[in-house]
Amino acid sequence: MASRVLVTGASGFIAQHVILQLLEKGYSVRGTLRSLKRADEVRAILAKHSPRAAEIEFVEADLSSDKGWAEAVKNCEFVQHIASPIVEVMPKDENDLIRPARDGALRVLAAAKAAGVKRVVMTSSLAAIAYGLGDKRPKVVDESHWSNPEGADNTAYTKSKTIAERAAWEYVNGPGKGLELATINPGAVLGPALSPDTSASLQIAIQLLGGKAPGLPRLGFTLVDVRDVAACHVAAMETPAAAGERFIAANDFVWLADCAAILREAFPEYAKKIPTRKVPDFLLRFIAVFQPLYRQTVTELGRERNASHAKAERILGVKFRTAKEALISSAQSLIQLKVV
Repeated sequence: MASRVLVTGASGFIAQHVILQLLEKGYSVRGTLRSLKRADEVRAILAKHSPRAAEIEFVEADLSSDKGWAEAVKNCEFVQHIASPIVEVMPKDENDLIRPARDGALRVLAAAKAAGVKRVVMTSSLAAIAYGLGDKRPKVVDESHWSNPEGADNTAYTKSKTIAERAAWEYVNGPGKGLELATINPGAVLGPALSPDTSASLQIAIQLLGGKAPGLPRLGFTLVDVRDVAACHVAAMETPAAAGERFIAANDFVWLADCAAILREAFPEYAKKIPTRKVPDFLLRFIAVFQPLYRQTVTELGRERNASHAKAERILGVKFRTAKEALISSAQSLIQLKVV
């Protein structure tokens, strides 16, 4: 009988790609949703890509409540904990993001431990590795590095990812000892969208293709394809040597201006919408005073964050697609789905 895997946050971008790869490998999949009203919708999305979508079981569980988690993890050998709070505009109180990320991770881990789950693979982020270090950050970060949540170049989101992952490791090395944990730390996740309900990271392509970006500030992203992130999650679950390890899932660092150039070349019919004008740093800082959406990007102006995925390649056997391929596949899917 195939092992049962719980995937938390089954309506999410990364989670749905993980589910598809698990189904393809023959696993039995159970997914959590904050509301079962979305079960038919999520199943219909996945059915376009997998003949086994009808077999997925859904349970209702929310990171902010204990309710439903014992049922969710029952008879599961593995848990893919992917659900995490994310917002497009940072909250006024950073704890509104930090608390649910940390407490939700601990809630899932405790339920998994109580149910006798063998291993949890948790989605963390490059935000837990490469931030809060200012100009003292390494030129290329790896899994030995940790973000400093008290450092200046942080947002509530980057702090939440660092604090949640730290708490998870403290749990499995303390009261949860015996439960195996591996974390996946992706950069900005692009790649093919499966539905018009898009993730925050796909805004890079949406804003550029949709003509919504007024210009190109000096911002960049460490990009990764969602299919490779999903492959890391599945391999971290299956590979004995992955227990107790962190894995960076990221490839090339690309400036926003270069993203725009890639999309103009690949989609000439959208070229007129894609901005070419550079936005000076001072102007973005000024806009950020009045526009909360831009406030979280000011600390990233001119910062290049490079990361090594050598460990994921070596231990998990994942071969990473280029940032260009991830960006173009994002754009193709968004056009097909009529998002842009």
